[in-house]
Amino acid sequence: MVSGIKETKRDKLFLLCNYFFVILAFVIVLYPLIYMISASISNPKYVASGEMWLWPKGITFDGYRRVFENSSIWIGYGNTILYTAVGTTINLLVTLPAAYALSRKDFVGRNFFMGMFMVTMFFGGGLVPSYLLIKQLGMVNTMWALVIPSAASIWNIIVSRTFFQSSIPKELPEAAQVDGCTNMRLFIKVILPLSMPIIAVMALFYGVGHWNSYFSAMIYLNDAAKYPLQLVLRQILVLQEMSAQGGGAIDVSTAAAMNSKAEIAALVKYAVIIVATLPVIAVYPFLQRYFVQGVMIGSVKG
Repeated sequence: MVSGIKETKRDKLFLLCNYFFVILAFVIVLYPLIYMISASISNPKYVASGEMWLWPKGITFDGYRRVFENSSIWIGYGNTILYTAVGTTINLLVTLPAAYALSRKDFVGRNFFMGMFMVTMFFGGGLVPSYLLIKQLGMVNTMWALVIPSAASIWNIIVSRTFFQSSIPKELPEAAQVDGCTNMRLFIKVILPLSMPIIAVMALFYGVGHWNSYFSAMIYLNDAAKYPLQLVLRQILVLQEMSAQGGGAIDVSTAAAMNSKAEIAALVKYAVIIVATLPVIAVYPFLQRYFVQGVMIGSVKG
């Protein structure tokens, strides 16, 4: 009968420390999420006083009602879904072919192109030249100003290139060429179906980036009807527009009106955070099984 390897006291102590730090990290990550969800459905006076620190108190859904009664929220949702879908598609169409080409040793000039890509990671023109370029291209106040300048991330190209180098056997392209397969057909029919982990990772990275982006929209968009969700939520929180759109005028003294305005802002603050992050949280479990595999394989070798 073969017995397992006996753990020493040092091994047990090491495992105990690992469990402790993993549980600690889990609590640190989970607590803010629970707190935000609880605060979004709690009476704001309990949140402001610190009486609500984990579970909701004075449950009310008025914050969500005020958020969803605001038509600009739905317009922002539609715009963000469109920008995220189009932007992520463009990102993948640029990143994956570029990464695969750079992973091929028979690609003439790949070191030169890789060097030029690396330069852009350390040097940039800045905000003003970028704006002037977008303006001269006629993309100001259009969706293309948000998706074209960020069509590819050099870091993501490097990670994807490493994945192709590590995961795609070099004999596979050679065998395909012997059978008369073109490079384009090889990439579409053979390489991409074998690259689902890195495709899922890149889609998640780019998708989350587009979903959370607001600065580019703030710079390039002038029409409020084209604002993405994050910019709409920024207006609600920073400019406190919800206080005027939520429930009409408040016929009380100035002090009471200011206090009510602050309570309304506190009421919707956590609700809009949940509204903005819920779609990303909902999508992540479907990509999680590819996530670790794609990142680890794409980061092992240089």
